[in-house]
Amino acid sequence: MTAVIGMVAFILVMIGISTSAILSQVLYVNLGAQVDEAAASIQPRAAFQNSAEQVLESGFFDSGTLLVMNSRGTGITGAVVGDNGARALTTDDLGRIADSLQAAADSNAQTVDLPNLGEYLVRTFQTPGSDSIFLVGLPLSSVTSTIGAILTTVALVTTGGLLLLAVIIAIVIRLGLRPLRAVAETATRVASLRMEQGDVSITERVPSDQVDDHTEIGQVGTALNTLLDRVDASLSARQRNEELMRRFVADASHELRTPLASIRGFSELSLRAMRQAQDDESRQRIALAVETTEQSLERIQAQSLRMTTLVEDLLLLARLDEGQELVYGSVDLTRLAVEAVGDARPAGPDHSWTIDVPDTPVELAGDASRLHQVVANLLANARTHTPAGSEVNVSVAHEGAEAVLRVHDNGPGIDPSVASQLFERFARADRSRDRKTGGTGLGLSIARAIVDAHRGTITVKSTPGDTTFEVRLPAKPADPV
Repeated sequence: MTAVIGMVAFILVMIGISTSAILSQVLYVNLGAQVDEAAASIQPRAAFQNSAEQVLESGFFDSGTLLVMNSRGTGITGAVVGDNGARALTTDDLGRIADSLQAAADSNAQTVDLPNLGEYLVRTFQTPGSDSIFLVGLPLSSVTSTIGAILTTVALVTTGGLLLLAVIIAIVIRLGLRPLRAVAETATRVASLRMEQGDVSITERVPSDQVDDHTEIGQVGTALNTLLDRVDASLSARQRNEELMRRFVADASHELRTPLASIRGFSELSLRAMRQAQDDESRQRIALAVETTEQSLERIQAQSLRMTTLVEDLLLLARLDEGQELVYGSVDLTRLAVEAVGDARPAGPDHSWTIDVPDTPVELAGDASRLHQVVANLLANARTHTPAGSEVNVSVAHEGAEAVLRVHDNGPGIDPSVASQLFERFARADRSRDRKTGGTGLGLSIARAIVDAHRGTITVKSTPGDTTFEVRLPAKPADPV
């Protein structure tokens, strides 16, 4: 604000000085013209009058008009027009101004400072046909008073204008910075929130009346609100990820605890049988210990395989999340679907398996083994969670730039309450489908991870008697994610 007021003050002062200089020049020119007019009026009278006082009294001249005459007959005489008429200059006055008059003894108008009279604009003239010389002058007081009044007016107006400008600028700046203060207050409130852990929600926003996309400060408020929206969404996503991670760890621990408990129980049983056989060396005890140990080892092996499968699935998910585990090549989705259905028929002889594929191959770029795993998981899911006699249909189509594979069954459907979480890790639809196997709940999450790695999508639509899993993949070569 100080810089603006200083700049405006400088401009106003320069305008005042320029105006005064121009006006002063104009006033000097006008005063010179008045001197010429006065001389033109004095000249015919000077030839018939003996003194300057008589000349000034013979006409109407402005107050302050000065006349000095020098002729051989009368010598030097001088007079000045006052409020009460012409007043003759004394010899002393003429003597004091003689030097000044000598400096002005030419035909050009000049400014001289005359004792007891002040500054005058004077000019010398010569009477035609005679040797008389006379000097006519008018006081500069009218010019200086006018310029002084102008400068005073300019100074007062400039001062008043600057004060008014300062008040207006202060009000405008205060109103203009109000949105910025709202931004600062909002940022301060957000900075005071604790966001280290837990469910954090940022509800603070810059008020809508302080946001305007047409002003720079208003755009700052809009940008801050956008930033807060994104931070709030990120915090919500972080909280969801933390909850998913906690649930994932709990589910993984639960899945591992059962086989580990079985392994521990059967190993303890085997050890107990072996110790008893050592204490009692009867053949019957030894045979019973051998049989118990054999059964326990079989159960331990089964649980170990179950744990191995779980760990391998978890490792596969981790590598897929990192963009690994994919070996790209040309894949015939039609052939892959036919092979997957062929593998599913022996595993589910109590189901009706059908396939609908086009005559021409539907090719895409991808990892054939992983895509086969997707189809196998979907078929196993349909076989496991539908009753005997259910129909399962696999279809392949080429739609635009996408290869589409659908797995449809007429089973009981998926409970809507778990449909949205069906592709999450360790998710199971036990409430709507009769679970018949000891699966880990990772099949569909692995299928989605593989499809995502191929830049595709996998969705499900389910109603009682009509469930369809749909996989869409780019039907052209694509770089791995």
